[in-house]
Amino acid sequence: MTGTGDRLAVVDGMLAAPFPEAETRTGGRRWSGQRWSGPGYHWCVLEASRDFWDDRSEEVVEAAEEEIGAAHDALVAALRERWGDPRKVDLTPFAMGEAESRNPQSLLAAYTLGMLVWRRPDGRWLAVATGQADAEFPIVLLAAVGDGPVGA
Repeated sequence: MTGTGDRLAVVDGMLAAPFPEAETRTGGRRWSGQRWSGPGYHWCVLEASRDFWDDRSEEVVEAAEEEIGAAHDALVAALRERWGDPRKVDLTPFAMGEAESRNPQSLLAAYTLGMLVWRRPDGRWLAVATGQADAEFPIVLLAAVGDGPVGA
């Protein structure tokens, strides 16, 4: 994706889309644009850095963190203008197996231990987070939509 407007369009589409009865995955082999959906959730990689299989130097990683962090901050600012301040939600119980496994929280917990959440009047909620599944994998900007409980 090229900018905040594109990311907002994806978020709006996720908020409006019905949840499928069975889990689905789209997006091909690239990280950016990967989407998962299932009963009660949608999940998407909005942006991804390069991977770090060949070069994990501090300079390379910091540049990727800054790039994804800037995309995150711009998206959060736009969402904050729409809906106000988000709620911070701790995903540690999902990552540690202390909470009942449910998506999209369990998917997000594989990448990060926290997310920012906006609750929508229709009962759905939107989460935004950045994270990394493992040291060699890209740093990603994630968005998720759910309709059940948010925290553990």
